[in-house]
Amino acid sequence: MGQPVVHFEIAGKDAEKLWSFYGEMFGWEVDASNPLNYGVVARDDNVSADGWGIGGGICAMPDEMPGYITVYAKVPDVEVALTKAERLGGKRLMGPEQIPDGPEIGMCQDPEGRPFGVIKEGTR
Repeated sequence: MGQPVVHFEIAGKDAEKLWSFYGEMFGWEVDASNPLNYGVVARDDNVSADGWGIGGGICAMPDEMPGYITVYAKVPDVEVALTKAERLGGKRLMGPEQIPDGPEIGMCQDPEGRPFGVIKEGTR
């Protein structure tokens, strides 16, 4: 059994503009009332009538960093997943990192430079 994609992330220069754009575009409710000002799109508010959908987040990046759209796959151990990505020709970008009151995450690039994330099982 493979590791499921459980979270998406959209990052750019102007988080509020992105919250508005994607909220209007897809009818997403974005809640940024948290200490990190991370715009959460709750899974429960983002599913089709037959239960399809994942939650995600929309955030701002520092000016010197490019924006991106990526996904996070659920893994049993973030460090093991990051090490495996490196062994397979990927590059670790960050992590493991424990988000305050949230999940443990990491982010990599695949061998062609596309970012993707991993998130520990049992965390949201």
